[in-house]
Amino acid sequence: MKNEFNPEHEEGKVAKAIEEQTAKLPSDIFLWASFVAIGASLTLKIMGRKHTALFVGQWASPFLLLGVYNKLVKLEGHDKNDKSN
Repeated sequence: MKNEFNPEHEEGKVAKAIEEQTAKLPSDIFLWASFVAIGASLTLKIMGRKHTALFVGQWASPFLLLGVYNKLVKLEGHDKNDKSN
């Protein structure tokens, strides 16, 4: 699949700024954050804090999603097209 630059679909200033900062973070941080959330949720569940355990356990999915976003920014971020021009 050919990757062509389309100037009509450029990222905004805010998205570019977020991508620049996000690309600096290693992807492992998000994976470990999800494991910590799962472990904390398990610990809270064992301690009998059911509702807090459910709340903390729901953090794992957003952390993994942020990790996917982080990886996409590194591979296909706005600067990929900017550098090729």
